[in-house]
Amino acid sequence: MGRKGIIENFKNPSKYKCVYEKNDNIELFYDDYCNWNRINEYKDFLFNSNLPSIASQLMISKKVNLFHEHVLIKEKGSRKKTPWHQDQSYYCVNGKQNISFWCPLDIIKKNTCPEYISKSHKWTKQFLPTKFFGNSYEKLDSEFEKIPDIENNKENYTIESYELNPGDAIAFNFATVHGAPENNSDNKRRAFSARYTGDDATYIKRKGEMSPPFPNLKLKNGDILDCETFPVILN
Repeated sequence: MGRKGIIENFKNPSKYKCVYEKNDNIELFYDDYCNWNRINEYKDFLFNSNLPSIASQLMISKKVNLFHEHVLIKEKGSRKKTPWHQDQSYYCVNGKQNISFWCPLDIIKKNTCPEYISKSHKWTKQFLPTKFFGNSYEKLDSEFEKIPDIENNKENYTIESYELNPGDAIAFNFATVHGAPENNSDNKRRAFSARYTGDDATYIKRKGEMSPPFPNLKLKNGDILDCETFPVILN
């Protein structure tokens, strides 16, 4: 996937690009997603690297579908924290066999690495999606509850973070509760997230807003995800 794909991505971002933090019109924290169909480096990495095979093993799933990719960049000097959240409540995916890989393109110190609450994917609660600006979505799903104030009560949780190099990856379930600190290092903090689903994954239209929105998707609740948008990579 490499840096070339990310440079190409942000020279010509999609309509989904979002900037969360600026300083004197310099973008410090921004992201984009769902570009694998138009950026060859992304597609090659998502389909032809060893990630699908690793995903199959970790999900304990024969089938692996691509869900989407997501690139997040925090430039040196970014002061904005990524709020604590749970990805699955944003997603149109039901099921427990799913996985995200957070793949850094830069050296990541422990104090700039995303933070994950150990075993939170086994919690029975589901939490309302939170925008990375820090506020909730306007249209909410009443089945979800507000996420607790983890940032000010970290001593109550077992929180994992790591020192990473390019080529490393953190793998976690869509239901894992996580957040990320500001970037107070001397480097960019660029990361490529690769997301896959497994055997038990089915489509669900959330009652609140979803991200990514996949506006052209024709699936109905309970459908398996196999389609052009979520292609089968292993079976």
